[in-house]
Amino acid sequence: MFSAFNRTIPQLSIFHNTQSSSSKEALRLLQNALTVAQQNKAPLKFNLEVINDQPPTSDQLRTIQSYIKPSSPASPSPSIFISSHPTSDVQPNTIDDVVKLAKSNPNALKWPIVVDWDAGKAVVGNLQGVKSMLEEMRKEQTE
Repeated sequence: MFSAFNRTIPQLSIFHNTQSSSSKEALRLLQNALTVAQQNKAPLKFNLEVINDQPPTSDQLRTIQSYIKPSSPASPSPSIFISSHPTSDVQPNTIDDVVKLAKSNPNALKWPIVVDWDAGKAVVGNLQGVKSMLEEMRKEQTE
């Protein structure tokens, strides 16, 4: 009863590379979800923080890594943040290595990184994942 009073507005962040076409598309999807009604439903309600051309900090990456569902029982490797077509031969072994690589070569990172801090969910370099995140949010907000 009165569970709607306990709902908070979700806090989403997109770590956005302004040179990446998939990052631009993800940003467009997020912005449209805030402003455009879809399927006869009101726009979604969430706060969107856009971080342009800056990789997440090591603390943020550790948190994001914990939000990603692993495909095996082990936690996801730091390599989940690295592009499959890296412009560097260095393969990071730790989150701190990822941050160093991203600062020296931003194109080595998978873009975009979209995080729902409140729901503990994250998507790295995957437009379909962003769409799924928005659909889940739409279902939650219509309940």
